Amino acid sequence: MNGFNHSSTFTAPLGASVHRRAQQFCNQHSDRQKAQQVYLNTLAVCAVQFYLRCMEIETEQDTSDSWNPVMQALMDVADLTIPGVGKVECRPVWPDASVMQIPPEDWAERIGYVAVQLEPSLRHATVLGFALSAGTGEVPIHELRSLDDFLNHLQQLQSRVSLSQWLQGMVAAGWRSLDDLIGIPQPLILSFRNDAALSEITVRRAKLLNLGLQFEQQAVVLLVAVTPDIEPMLGISIQLHPAAGETYLPVDLSLKLLTETGAVLQQVRSRSVCPGELRSQDNYIQLKRFRGTAGERFDVQIAINDTKITESFTI
Repeated sequence: MNGFNHSSTFTAPLGASVHRRAQQFCNQHSDRQKAQQVYLNTLAVCAVQFYLRCMEIETEQDTSDSWNPVMQALMDVADLTIPGVGKVECRPVWPDASVMQIPPEDWAERIGYVAVQLEPSLRHATVLGFALSAGTGEVPIHELRSLDDFLNHLQQLQSRVSLSQWLQGMVAAGWRSLDDLIGIPQPLILSFRNDAALSEITVRRAKLLNLGLQFEQQAVVLLVAVTPDIEPMLGISIQLHPAAGETYLPVDLSLKLLTETGAVLQQVRSRSVCPGELRSQDNYIQLKRFRGTAGERFDVQIAINDTKITESFTI
């Protein structure tokens, strides 16, 4: 185990049904090396799926590339979909391995990389730990993070809105299309739709946010647009608009882009018409368009006086 702590690992059985599934996939590939690769990848995926089921975490094999013979043939893939969270890559390793190898085709669109040690008999597999990123494609086994950290990572992601999933047609509760969200002035909707930086494949969603009693339940609308950029990047645009018949935003309303640790990356604030005026001259404010890759996390904070609303995202 190369110094890895046994108490922090999980051993899963590789029963007859698992091997039947692996053999079914294996039989669809005439190249012997590819067939063996698919067989071992399937065992690793099944081991992680068993572990997650024991932790009462739902998984979906049918939406995973590792369960698609066409994708198996094209790539060295061992992903497992966790609904509402993303895809985790399950990489098989042998007992004498010192590193977890991650092929370049698996470096994007993954929420983590799990090392699965296969016993030579292939009767059991041990889930060793995970890495947040692929790095250079080789992750030392002794540098893997614990399975407790893995579960905490999944829990944090479940509370975040996945923008990559928007492009796949899966949108988190509370986020609606611009047409569905009544109260946004139509000219502002049109300006967001017609933004030159966006494209026909851009997904735009809106969420109504209540500023609370201090502002007589006045609401604002957070608009987010996601556009595929140069692979594997996504372009992200964020605007804040008034809602429910209001023409302008409240004065001194801030919109911030934060790292997941709270550091401010961008900040913009609504301006007053004149000193002491509560009505701003801005009918919307926006952050500069930015780009990110799958798995990156950030927060958007809307604040005015003592009221703060934070929305958490993962790309």
